[in-house]
Amino acid sequence: MPHYIQRGQIPHKRHTQFRKPDGTLYSEQLVSTEGFSDDYSLLYHCHPPTQIIRTEASKNVAPEIAEERMLQHRSFEGFHIKPEDDFLESRKAVLVNNDCHIVLAAPRKSTTDYFYKNTDADELIFVHEGSGVVKTQFGQLPFSYGDYIMIPRGTIYQIHFNTESNRLFIVESFSPIRYPKRYMSKFGQLMEHSPYCERDMRGPQDLETFDQTGDFLIKAKKKGWLYGLHYGTHPFDVVGWDGCCYPYIFSIHDFEPITGRVHMPPPIHQTFETNAFVVCSFVPRMYDYHPQGIPAPYNHSNIDSDEVLYYVDGDFMSRKHVTRGMITLHPAGIPHGPHPGTVEKSIGAKETKELAVMVDTFRPLMLTKQALEIENDGYTLSWKE
Repeated sequence: MPHYIQRGQIPHKRHTQFRKPDGTLYSEQLVSTEGFSDDYSLLYHCHPPTQIIRTEASKNVAPEIAEERMLQHRSFEGFHIKPEDDFLESRKAVLVNNDCHIVLAAPRKSTTDYFYKNTDADELIFVHEGSGVVKTQFGQLPFSYGDYIMIPRGTIYQIHFNTESNRLFIVESFSPIRYPKRYMSKFGQLMEHSPYCERDMRGPQDLETFDQTGDFLIKAKKKGWLYGLHYGTHPFDVVGWDGCCYPYIFSIHDFEPITGRVHMPPPIHQTFETNAFVVCSFVPRMYDYHPQGIPAPYNHSNIDSDEVLYYVDGDFMSRKHVTRGMITLHPAGIPHGPHPGTVEKSIGAKETKELAVMVDTFRPLMLTKQALEIENDGYTLSWKE
């Protein structure tokens, strides 16, 4: 999906001898998200990336399901998730199904005494509050407010914060996260009508090689269990790599909105897609400019998807009593739309400053115990006149 890039030193041909100054071989590793059948990168390590020296007992970190089935609109206060020091312990899954986990996190401290790897899922981390750098074997990814950090499954990383107050909205996807197909040419380039282009994607930079031996803990998540794997060499001992499978950052502030004379449907906001859900970005934009236009969205039925909206910043003309970090869930099966009074109020408005992230899943979501702890009561009745 991302375009081809190269960092550091690599041999002239893949799968050929690449030797260190002392004459010994570097160790080549292929990484990808779909075996040998799709995008991949080749990494060159100082040491084989396979040297496990001991293991720890595994820990169950699977979400605790509270409601498997329901048919009512729900709302949650995302900022009521309490901050915790550790990055992994701060992550609280709130809405889940077999395709994705929607997670909120408020970590206070950086990951410095271990490395992390999600072996099952691509991770899309939206930065609502905070800044810092994600360190990986591919290089470093500086991030700040409004960034989507896209981390392919299997990527080993640490997250270092410059701030103590951090709020993250995370989507774990069990199928690869891609650019929408309709934005791409048959040769893989983002086309002119796309709301962003390759220039907006920030790949890893400042590749630093740690040629070190010792005891390095990687916490790896697989099938809802967290495993502690101790390796005898530093996981960031890469001298060079190239390919099309790597972590990158795209800022929501670089999404160029598509507008029209009359109200445009949600697919115009689409930013990423998978086999099982889409991610959309609602950004500041001009409203419809038909003389009789109604800027507020029309009522619509969710027939094939559950709609999750994460409110980031700004004013939302179609909703009342919106707070930063609020999540609304509008499940498939019943219609939803603007709150009473907001349609008439929107007429004549010229622009919106709203900022939000939407996830539409093609299969129903389940609520976790953590979701019920932060739920707003009575939301499903908030459309009463």
